[in-house]
Parts: sequence; C-alpha cells; structure tokens
Amino acid sequence: MKKILIVDDHADIRRLIRMTLEFEDCEIREAADAVAGWQVALQFKPDLVLLDVMMPGETHGLDLCLALKLEPMLTATRVIMLSARGTHADREAGMRAGADAYLVKPFSPMQLLALVDEEAVAA
Repeated sequence: MKKILIVDDHADIRRLIRMTLEFEDCEIREAADAVAGWQVALQFKPDLVLLDVMMPGETHGLDLCLALKLEPMLTATRVIMLSARGTHADREAGMRAGADAYLVKPFSPMQLLALVDEEAVAA
C-alpha cells in the first residue's frame, strides 16, 4: 500500500486529489501548509508527497521539497510538485529543489494518476 501525503492550502484541491486516488491502493494524509506538511511527513514517512508550490506563510513548497530531500529518514520519498506556475523557470526551480516531477494546475485526474503510477515504479 502506497503512503501519500497531499500538501496544499486549498481544501478543494486536496479533496479532488483524494477523490482521484481513492481507488488506488494507498493511505492518504493531508496538510494545509508546508509547516504542517513537514510534521506529517516526519511522522507518516510517505512514499510520495503531492506538494503545492505556493502556500501561505514563510515556508513554501520549494522549501519543503528541499527539506524532504535532505532528511535522511525520507530519502526514498518521491515528490511531485503541483503548481499554477508553469514557466520553464518555475519547473527548473522545482527540479532544483529536488522534485521528481512537476505538474501544472489545472491538471486532469488521468495526468495525476499516470504520474503517481510512474513515481511508484521509480521508487
């Protein structure tokens, strides 16, 4: 069973992702900001984090992605960045922070499922 953490400040996006993944064999946890996401990640030790880039507060998704990748307990955790920002520079920033994939909002449920499956195979 895959352990997936969804970190997004928009409850409707988290709900959409949860509904998309509900038929997958996975356990899902959620967080509404990067600080809460960090705490949940340390306790839950997810296989995959679906992480929004822009969130309120001082810590954003790129910071959390970098922290996840540097944490020895989470070295196997894969990260898919989710963002409304889709320029080449935005994608590059996500990959520099350690993201394994970058998905631009709005995305289709099929795109998300395909990436989740790809990341499960890559892990």
